Amino acid sequence: MIPSARIRRKGDPSIAMINVIFIMLIFFLIAGTVAPPLDTDLELVDTSSLEGREPPDALVLRADGSLRFRGDPTDAETYMDTYADGPVRIVPDRNASGTRLIEVSSRLRALGAGSVVLVTSRALE
Repeated sequence: MIPSARIRRKGDPSIAMINVIFIMLIFFLIAGTVAPPLDTDLELVDTSSLEGREPPDALVLRADGSLRFRGDPTDAETYMDTYADGPVRIVPDRNASGTRLIEVSSRLRALGAGSVVLVTSRALE
């Protein structure tokens, strides 16, 4: 008599995936606790009350469309000839015209500014 062949059942592939995920979970739990916690009596610096001001080396675009640099009136050509080195930063007034802002930034790029960066209130805070 010929013995009957055993029927082999294939393992469920989801068990292997669950094992891998479980091992990754354990790894990240352990890796997250490697860094020592901050001292319990440490008080961090509070910067919420600091006054936000424009950076001293940035062009300021006022609401009337005029440009100022370090408090003095200027224009794009004078700024690029005298002060520009590196990226140009512009701090626009909230009420400044968007078309004027685009005009000034385009003019700065045409005069050779490598990049024009807008500084906003979120960046100042």
